[in-house]
Parts: sequence; structure tokens; C-alpha cells
Amino acid sequence: MRARPISREALVEELAELISARPSGAWTRVAVDGAPAARPGELADALVAPLRLRGRAALRVSAGDFLRPASLRLEYGRTDPDVFYDDWLDAKALAREVLDPLDPGGSGRVLPALWDSGVDRAYRVPYEEVPPGGVVLVDGTLLLGRWLGFDLSVHMWLSRGALERGTPEDERWRLPAYERYEREVRPAETADVVVRADHPDRPAVLVR
Repeated sequence: MRARPISREALVEELAELISARPSGAWTRVAVDGAPAARPGELADALVAPLRLRGRAALRVSAGDFLRPASLRLEYGRTDPDVFYDDWLDAKALAREVLDPLDPGGSGRVLPALWDSGVDRAYRVPYEEVPPGGVVLVDGTLLLGRWLGFDLSVHMWLSRGALERGTPEDERWRLPAYERYEREVRPAETADVVVRADHPDRPAVLVR
């Protein structure tokens, strides 16, 4: 793959154009995937306003609000990279509450947040109606390869060195999970758009 340098502002506009080019009467479910060091949430946040300017309602959802309760997530300890990889995300709940309602013929009713892992209890937020043509932007890590119903996927790729530098000391136990993700899912090959994010202010689109 070759890298096409792009400014962050131009990247946001390019992605907004790509998403807006999808059928105007259908919902679009977008994954913005990447390790926290790649800041996928910031990119997803930045897409909201440009999409609305293009006439697309946009709803933000974080996969971090769909983690399993601590009793299940931490059953085998707090620093097991394989459990982090396989069992932290409640993928079934994310599909049921966010993605499946936006299938063709779905209800369009989305629950934007389910479980507050900080206090380990359910959020008390109402469902939201996503109008036809609306976009749901889901940021998170290890999102691909789970058979989740995304219509478009963006992967924020980091070199091994950048990933290690950007991961806080208390989260470095997760590094083997990210390596496993690269090895088993190959997100840089399976995502629709791949962005090299080693330098947050100087991204590059990786072109196959």
C-alpha cells in the first residue's frame, strides 16, 4: 500500500463526502475503528457537523458504552489481553440496540449508550429515532471481524512503534490484543478506508 498524505480537515471532508454519497433514503452505519492511541472517537466526532451540513442526520455512538458488566468482563482478571479481545465488548448488544434497527425495514430506533463501565451500571438514556438517510457513527477498538452490520468501515492504523508510544503504561497489557487483531482480522486489508494515524495532525490515507 502507498500512503497519500492529507490534512486532518481534508480527511474529514473526504470521508463526509464518501458517506453522503450513499443512498439518501437509507441509513448508513459507519465504524471508526482503532486503538485509543489513534483517537478514533475524535475523527467520528469531527464527522458530525460536515454530515449535517450535507443534509444527513448524524448520531454518535461509542462502543465503549457497550461493554459487558465488570462481573463478566473481569471474571478472569483485569489484564488478560485475550479476554479483552474476545469478551469485553458486548457485540450482541451493540448489534441489537444500534446496528440491527438500521437494517432495511428496521425500526430506526437506536439506543446510543447501554452500560456505563466507569460505575458499572446501565445508562438511563432514551432511544433515539434516526430518520431515513441518517448516519450512525460508531467509534471503538477491535470492531472489525465480528460480523457487525456496518455499511462503511474506517480503520485508524498505527505502526507498532506509534501504538506502543501512544499506549499509557497502565494499558500496555492490551498490546498483545492489538497484535492479535492485526494478525487475525487484518483491519488494514478489510476496512473500506484505512488511515495511517502515527502523527494525529498529519494523517495519510493508505491506498491499496
